[in-house]
Amino acid sequence: MLAELLGQDALIVVLVIVVIFGASRLPKMARSLGQAKGEFEKGLKESDQSKSATESKDQA
Repeated sequence: MLAELLGQDALIVVLVIVVIFGASRLPKMARSLGQAKGEFEKGLKESDQSKSATESKDQA
């Protein structure tokens, strides 16, 4: 799917996003998206740790 969005198609998508949200809001949106991704990955890591701790207690 991502390979299909190369070249002119990607340029059109970027232009539409800039027109809809405005160039001044794009850095804020990118920063928020990065923070959300970090929080999501942190939650996944904590979930894996609690799951492994629970499994080790069950085996003991």
